[in-house]
Amino acid sequence: MKSTSEKYGTVAVTIHWLSAVLILAQLGSGFRAASMVDSAAKEAILTFHAPLGIVILVLTIARLLWWKFADRKPDPVAGDPAWQTGAAKAVHVLFYIVIIGMVASGIGMMVASGAGEILSGAVDAPLPDFSKVLPRAPHGLGARLMVGLLVFHAGAALYHHFIKKDGLIWRMWYGAN
Repeated sequence: MKSTSEKYGTVAVTIHWLSAVLILAQLGSGFRAASMVDSAAKEAILTFHAPLGIVILVLTIARLLWWKFADRKPDPVAGDPAWQTGAAKAVHVLFYIVIIGMVASGIGMMVASGAGEILSGAVDAPLPDFSKVLPRAPHGLGARLMVGLLVFHAGAALYHHFIKKDGLIWRMWYGAN
């Protein structure tokens, strides 16, 4: 269950991959909803999108608590330059900041626009124009930052796997490799 100096444990691996899949679904549903004009179709997507944001927040908090109280991360990859180790740490910190910021701005949009009441069924009305709600700009910026971080993160993993061939990618998978 716990990590070793060489490999992430099953709890960390599960949280990582579950978070990755849910974040990709979240980004897809968010970009899709943002491009929709039909209020009913947008509402259907947002009834999936909004609660999923809370699930991602819970997973992120669980991950942070896991690292703080129950486990330690594997050692940095031997032979990597200090700038790569620093960049990896920075990207991970930025992931946490962007995730928390996205949830905060998403909740802010739901509250400030009244959409939360519409999505919950408490009010029967069309969705508001989110572009006029103050948290919309940081939410959109956060989504684009998340895409950039994911590309950078996946690109680094693929670089290690295909160029450096150092087995780094297997540290974040199940079983012994």
